[in-house]
Amino acid sequence: MIIQNFDELATTDKKKQCLEILESGLEFADPKNIISKYVTPNEIKIGNKILNIKNYSNIYSVAFGKAADSMTRALNAIIPIKSGIIVIPKGSKAKIKGKKFQIFNSRHPKPDQTSVKAAKEVMKFVQNKRNDELIIFLVSGGGSSLLAMPNEITLDDKIHMTNLLLKSGATIQETNCVRKHLSKIKGGKLVENIKCDGISLVLSDVEGDDLSSIASGTTYIDDTTYEDALGVLEKYKIKWKTPIEVLQVLKKGEINEKEIISKKAKIENFVIANNEDCLKQMQKTAEKMGFEVVVIQVFGDIKNAVTKILENISDNQKTCLIFGGETTVRVLGKGMGGRNQEIVLRILKNTQKFKKIVIASMGTDGIDGNSVFAGAITENIKIDLGTMKEFLKNSDSGRFFQKQKANIVTNFTHTNLMDIGVILR
Repeated sequence: MIIQNFDELATTDKKKQCLEILESGLEFADPKNIISKYVTPNEIKIGNKILNIKNYSNIYSVAFGKAADSMTRALNAIIPIKSGIIVIPKGSKAKIKGKKFQIFNSRHPKPDQTSVKAAKEVMKFVQNKRNDELIIFLVSGGGSSLLAMPNEITLDDKIHMTNLLLKSGATIQETNCVRKHLSKIKGGKLVENIKCDGISLVLSDVEGDDLSSIASGTTYIDDTTYEDALGVLEKYKIKWKTPIEVLQVLKKGEINEKEIISKKAKIENFVIANNEDCLKQMQKTAEKMGFEVVVIQVFGDIKNAVTKILENISDNQKTCLIFGGETTVRVLGKGMGGRNQEIVLRILKNTQKFKKIVIASMGTDGIDGNSVFAGAITENIKIDLGTMKEFLKNSDSGRFFQKQKANIVTNFTHTNLMDIGVILR
């Protein structure tokens, strides 16, 4: 079981079914179930693309993101990798061991000195490979902070900017647009001078599988501009909190920005799994249980997402609403929680007059916001409205559900396909 406290949470039949549906989504998201669909000992085949492994003298891997170690393990079980680098979040214990892999544990969601060290090593590793060799890049969400190579600014300034953006309510695309323009490695710069062949296998954690945003498009291209980055700071009114050195880099870049004809990615990038794949697996599980299922995705502001979810809750019995995606939350207080626990609390607040339902939401990466929990599960039990408002005002959904003994615990899942949620009636 990936959900570690499954039995403690499964206090009713409906809760048990809800958890089983979530578990099936998490199982699907495990890279060992994904990589093997595209990789055999002889070739990598994705759609019309076939890459013959036997054409290369050596195969290497470079993996960064929350699923870097599990993706490497799955790949290495099929193709013998000569050597590689793995960059995963601090606190996450690597799922693969062996002297041929150099492993870095960097900070997430804000970079640290290890992020810088890892980025330098990865850059050096990539540039040292010959033209008869192949690097397989394994990319997953979280890579933006795990690899950091600040461009003409200090690491402290980069951390400060990441913090501002995370708390502002900016989307992941907007956050990464700014980060790319302050980096020497993002936006495809890692592979700009690559001499060998390369291919990038990507787990998507962004809306629309936007390759330029996943891990800040480290192996892709940057299709945004310095002007776009400055626009994000204006939009969320954080320009006045931005260090002068950061503004100087962005303004200088804006002045020097020439007409972009058409950028081409230096290597091919392929999304091999996304949030919708997870939701489809969950739908199959729910339908086997006899539920009538509706599937939706929600993105952007959490309040709008809750409105959309509420509109899709059926009045009929034996119905299941499966939702996924990733919302943005403006952090208002100093509490403990994350967007999944907050979405469950907001739905709970708005369904007090509904007939009995079960509500759950969690991050497939296992870590929700600044908490140690993956998410929360609850029935729409009667709770004082003022109490719920107070917890929301302090961005403290994690503690709210701690009191209810309703937090979902998985720890690091070593994957990342955004968020998944279920509402059962």
